[in-house]
Formats: sequence, C-alpha cells, structure tokens
Amino acid sequence: MNLKMMRYIVGALVQIEAALFLIPILTAVVYQEWGCLQVFGATALFCLAAGRLVRGKRPEDATIFSSEGYTTVALCWIVMSIVGAIPLCVSGAYPNPFDALFEIVSGFTTTGATVATDVEALPRSILMWRSFSHWIGGMGVLVFMLAILPMGASGMYLMKAESPGPSVGKLVPRVRSTAKILYVIYLFLTVLQMILMILFGCPVFDSINLTFATAGTGGFSVLNSGCADYNTAVQIILTVFMILFGVNFNVYFLIYCKKWKEAVHCEEVRAYLGIIAAAVIMISFNICHIFGNIGETVLHAAFQVASIITTTGFASVDFDLWPEFSREILLLLMFIGACAGSTGGGIKVSRIVIMAKSVLKELAYILHPRNVRKVRFEGKIVEHETMRSVNVFMVAYLIIFVTSVLLVSLDNFDGITNFSSVASAFNNVGPGLNQVGPVRNFSIYSNLSKLVLTFDMLAGRLEIFPMLILLLKIRGRKRWN
Repeated sequence: MNLKMMRYIVGALVQIEAALFLIPILTAVVYQEWGCLQVFGATALFCLAAGRLVRGKRPEDATIFSSEGYTTVALCWIVMSIVGAIPLCVSGAYPNPFDALFEIVSGFTTTGATVATDVEALPRSILMWRSFSHWIGGMGVLVFMLAILPMGASGMYLMKAESPGPSVGKLVPRVRSTAKILYVIYLFLTVLQMILMILFGCPVFDSINLTFATAGTGGFSVLNSGCADYNTAVQIILTVFMILFGVNFNVYFLIYCKKWKEAVHCEEVRAYLGIIAAAVIMISFNICHIFGNIGETVLHAAFQVASIITTTGFASVDFDLWPEFSREILLLLMFIGACAGSTGGGIKVSRIVIMAKSVLKELAYILHPRNVRKVRFEGKIVEHETMRSVNVFMVAYLIIFVTSVLLVSLDNFDGITNFSSVASAFNNVGPGLNQVGPVRNFSIYSNLSKLVLTFDMLAGRLEIFPMLILLLKIRGRKRWN
C-alpha cells in the first residue's frame, strides 16, 4: 500500500476542512457569537497545523489503486467527522462527545438525524456548520478536493469510492475536469434555490441553511417545527429542489451539452420520477380526509415523498400520525432512495431497477431455458462485474442492517423505533417512525447505539465497501502484528 500518498491525501483533506470553517466563523462574526468564533478559529488553526504535519511533501509515487482508494476515503471521512465534531463539543452545544460525533456525521453523510432537543436554542454559527456539513458531504469532500488539487489517474479510485451508485463513470476524460463540472452544476442549483427561497419570503438565514440541507439532501432544520411554519411557496420550492438534487447529475451534464434526447430517455430518472408520482397519488388518496382540500393534501404528500425518497428528511407535517398505509410507503421509500450519482442516499433506484430486471431474467430462463436473455440498463448490457457488485452490496447491506437492529435493540425500545432508526441512519434519511419520528430525535439512544448508528450513517453514505475494507485492513494489520 502507498501509505505516503494516503497520508498526503488525509493531510490535504484536514487543511481543506480548515478552510471550510470560514463559513461558521463568518456567521459567528455576523451574529457576534464570540465564544463560538474562538472555538471555530482555534479548530481551523489546529487543522492547518495538523494537516501540514500529516501531509508533508507530495510523494514521488502518487499512484494508488482500488483498495487504497477505498481505505483512504473511509479514513478521510472518519478524520473529517472527528475534527468537525470538535467545535460542537468544545462550544458546549453538544457536551457529550458521542452526541457531537453523531450530529456531525449525520451532517456530513447528509442523514439529518439529530440528537438536539431544542434546535432553536443552538448558536447561529453552530446551526450554519450543521447545515453546511450537508452541502460539503452531499457531493463529497474528496470530489471537491479532486476539483482543486491534481491527483492524476489515482483520483478516479477516490471518486469511485466516494460517489454513490453501482458504477461511476467520468463525464470527461480527466477526473479533475469531471469533479469541476459536478461542482459547477451543484453550485448553480444551490444558488438558484437560495435566490428563489429569499424571493418568496423565507428569511435569509433560514434560506441559506435550508438550501445547504436541500442540496446535500440532508434535512437539518433551524426550527423545532421543521418546515411546517414556512409558507406554501417555500414548501413547493423545497419539494421541487429536493427532487432535482435526487437526479443523477450526469443528466444535468447531458442537458448542458444539449443532448436532450439522451437526458429525456434516462431510464433511472424515469423510474425515479415514476416512483415519486405513484407514491404521491397513493398517499394523497390515503390522507385526503386529514386535510381540508386536495391542494393541501397533494402538497404535503409530495413534500414528504420527495423528502424521504431523496433521503433529505425534511417534514412539513408529523407524518408519523398518518394512516399505516402511508407510513409503510414512506418506510419503503427510505430503502429505495434517489438516483445514483446524486446527493441522495438509499439503495438507489438504479440498483432496484437492475435487481428487478435480474429477477425477470431468471423467471424467463426458468420458462425458456434455451432462450439467452441479457439484463439491459440505460440501453446497454449490464456487465457481469456490475451485477456481481449489486448482489454483493445487497448481501452486505442485509448483514449490516440486521446486526445494527439487534445492537440498538439492547436499549429496549419497540421494534418499529429500532427498525426505522437503523433504516433512517443506514439510508441517510433522518427521521424514522415512533420514538424517532419527524417531531422527535435520536437522543433517546445510549452511547453504544449512537456509535452503531454513526457507523451505519458512514457505511450508508460511502456505499458500505470503503468502511468494510478499512475494517478488514485494520483486522489484517493486527493479525500480522
């Protein structure tokens, strides 16, 4: 393993995180939160010094391969989370280190699950850091690093390990150029939403925070009521942009290149929009007796569906009070998730489509053994390697999910609470059901359960394999020693 290059990347990331602290530092200056200013400033200086020490000189051999890429990404996210939790803990906003780590991991992984019992009591700079962590983690901090630092061909392994979905391709031949294009699209949509939110009556501070949370499909709110107190126009904007950020960013690149036909015929996006439409219709019929008119019914149904399938986690109403049919649909959407190559979490629509087609293929083979049938996706034959990775992913997914449910059940909460909390954390959604519903939080769990859920959030955001490979590397090193 190229340990020198791995160390160089981790050190560079820590230095980049120091620069990212400028956002909460500026917020602390604007709102005169001098105590938080000192904490964020000191943490930023620490990151600069520690990053420089760890980084050192760029190694002559900058080559890293697949296993090193996965390990490096996992290490980077763990280090980034630990450093990001320091201001939350030291400032006193989250005195329990386990709470601080849970909160910032929830931020970076764009989960949006919180242990804060009174969000409005938190300092503005802390709220901004929580929301900004969504934006950082949404596209991926390593993708951002690739956009500003030359990494050569090795950068593809980092992007592949950090990007969600069964396969990752380059938009253009150079990885650095691909990363730049992704962030330009990301930034454009972010600024557009922010402007629209302000124009339609949302306070500036709220608009910035909600936009960061929407762009990263995170879900941290700045109000205890979530998004219930905002006007209808703001809720519609949030709904639209949650759906937009759940779309594979390759589609936006195709639109930019004026390849309209390819963009329109994207199979994953059509399936994604179809699932949203079907869920909204079914839930609307199921909850129509709760609200006064059909417009309000469809609005709340669409908002919650968009929030859950994109794994954003906003809530405009307490959907935990809805009929069981609607709650089960939302729980199912937690697992489906958004498109591959988006900022959303979950299993991903592309995997769902590929697995469904694989089942149909096997059924066709049973009926007609001599008939040779290939699984096609986006007009192309799905390679054996992709099929194998999807199958392995699902096996690993089930093992981790079941183990996590068993571990958090040690706290002796009801089954729906435990199941939905793991589903929420693992799929990077945010709210669950029952005691972790949209108007409640995760503070009820013990430190052990919070660590389990923290691991689930990281594993879910990084598509499982980077975290598992890191654990295998650590285990192998211990056995070797």
